[in-house]
Amino acid sequence: MNIDILQGQVDNIIATEITTSEKLQNICDLLESKISYYDWVGFYFKNGDKNELKLAQYTGEETEHTIIPFGKGICGQVAVSNENFIVQDVSEQDNYISCGWKVKSEIVIPIFVNGENIGQIDIDSHTANPFTKKDEELLEYICKKVSLIL
Repeated sequence: MNIDILQGQVDNIIATEITTSEKLQNICDLLESKISYYDWVGFYFKNGDKNELKLAQYTGEETEHTIIPFGKGICGQVAVSNENFIVQDVSEQDNYISCGWKVKSEIVIPIFVNGENIGQIDIDSHTANPFTKKDEELLEYICKKVSLIL
């Protein structure tokens, strides 16, 4: 994974004259196509005033988890903790919502606007133990860029 190239591609998407929804979808598609172990890529955002997340743009297999209560699963925990959460082996997590039998690991990075956690990027992988500091750096970069267009 070449972070510099991917960051440049994300910058190009952000700068494009298309809707925010299209930008988010293009980021999902880019990540899923360029990183072999990113099997599902999606954005969840706070659902109005409710203490829950709502699925927005994503790429990968369909999921029944379109609404996730705060505190539930990896995404719900990030909504409460405001911290990155990397799970190298989902079978070791008690508070995990299974999105499918193929998912072996997950990384979730929060998105902040004016200091408030308003959403997150969520990556599922069919590979156990794939995520490195480089993944975290790339996804943090993306979340900062996304926060500027929300």
